[in-house]
Amino acid sequence: MNDIPAATQFAQAHNMQTHPVLGEAMGWVFQIAGSSSQILIDAGRLANFAHDPDPCIAMAGQVGSQVKMRVGAVWLVANIRSMTLDRRDPGTIIADIDFLGEGDEERLTGKIYRFRRGVTRYPTPNTEIFPVSSADMRQIYAADDRAHVQIGTVYPTKDTRAALYVDALLGKHFALLGSTGTGKSTSAALILHRICDQSPQGHIVMVDPHGEYAASFRNNGAIHDATNLALPYWLMNFEEHCEVFVTSEGAEKTQDRDILAKCLLAARARNRLAEGMARLTVDSPIPYLLSDLTTILSNEMGKLDKGTGTLPYMRLKSKIDEIKADPRYSFMFSGMLVADSMQAFLTKIFRLPAEGKPISIIDVSAMPSDITSVVVSVLARLVFDYAIWARDEPQRPILLVCEEAHRYIPATTTGSGQAVRKILERIAKEGRKYGVSLGLITQRPSDLAEGVLSQCGTIISMRLNNDRDRAFVSAAMPEGSRGFVESIPALRNRECIICGEGVSIPIRVALDNLEEHRRPASNDLSFGDLWQQIGNEPDILERTITRWRNQGR
Repeated sequence: MNDIPAATQFAQAHNMQTHPVLGEAMGWVFQIAGSSSQILIDAGRLANFAHDPDPCIAMAGQVGSQVKMRVGAVWLVANIRSMTLDRRDPGTIIADIDFLGEGDEERLTGKIYRFRRGVTRYPTPNTEIFPVSSADMRQIYAADDRAHVQIGTVYPTKDTRAALYVDALLGKHFALLGSTGTGKSTSAALILHRICDQSPQGHIVMVDPHGEYAASFRNNGAIHDATNLALPYWLMNFEEHCEVFVTSEGAEKTQDRDILAKCLLAARARNRLAEGMARLTVDSPIPYLLSDLTTILSNEMGKLDKGTGTLPYMRLKSKIDEIKADPRYSFMFSGMLVADSMQAFLTKIFRLPAEGKPISIIDVSAMPSDITSVVVSVLARLVFDYAIWARDEPQRPILLVCEEAHRYIPATTTGSGQAVRKILERIAKEGRKYGVSLGLITQRPSDLAEGVLSQCGTIISMRLNNDRDRAFVSAAMPEGSRGFVESIPALRNRECIICGEGVSIPIRVALDNLEEHRRPASNDLSFGDLWQQIGNEPDILERTITRWRNQGR
């Protein structure tokens, strides 16, 4: 018996019968091992499915396709992860599968209904395997009663809609990953538009490093950039003050920080809001004058009892004066931003109330690169601190979306930009307790700080061309999603794999086309067309140089 090929043994045992309701079986269960098992597929029978008008049945037996098997009155559904030809029997294919979930069987038709994630009862070897049809897919991926948004079509069907469950997606953070040119920005805009359409009184803050999303959300969002952000410098905490004002390294840096802490506290204490406060600290968001800070530095420098030379004081004073005089920093360090405008600023940025424009786009593209990370740090920390101090109030959950997230949560723990790294890591770990959701968009997941990706309950992965990036994504995805991960390099533009809390089971989705007026300004340039055009070059240069010199758009 051992000399007979496995497929032949199974064929003899089953007599190759076709089920009157379910149609033709494609193979049998071979080995059961928890979440990952093996099946045997009859290669000859696969040829019979190839020309079926149902696209799901036509791709039966391919990597990434689904199969079903009956156990009692329940259908188990599994995903084909990998396939190998049986060396002893060329007519047989050995396939590794991952179980996705189970659904009840409709008695008369044998169809699947009431599908749910997880498996309560495993099949035994010799259990027949059938292809999953489009009708089955509609039942498997049908959205339940939870609040959801539809973003595309489940591959390979033509009409099965893919749903994202909003509470699960936002409640446990999400990450959108994809190499340059895969449609990542348009996909992010699609998802956010769907959420905004469903929740016009929502509260979303998005950091836009390239100025792409202003065009996309001009009608249903508030756009803030260097011309109108008006971010008060005194909202920075001590760590952020140090990133802006302290330029020294080593022992000198420690000395400068100590001096800045003492003088900053004294400057905040001069404000009448500080009178009677039991606990005034260097982190308290109390307005102060930059001129007060430099005056206090000068006074401290002149004292005879100080234990240091004048150089640390001069360094700090010179840096503060330099930033005050630089018009590029006026959106944050203007003399007009000394009033107590904290409530008005939070109202504007957090969309409280939203008034039908639930998303704030923070365009940081025109801001000096050396302060961008501090701006993002302040905004992220304000979101988190607001959520903490508003715990006893009616809850207003906030979604913070970071485009190019690897810039702000880098894997390295040295160098500048550590303040924003720390606060975003904290939001990733603790934010959901306080109603703060984090959405990370990046083309380089391997450059993210270790552990941040694993904090994202839902991962939306478009095509990733880098092996190292795919390895990081694979490590962060649930065990049953391995078959989907291996199909990431083969995804087409505007296709993605979604797994985690935001979907019932892992799915491959062909995303919807977004309306032209809702698309971000991220389309690739056509060199062939643009290089055929000529004319108005002197005017173009004149206008460009004027904006360049004025450091504005």
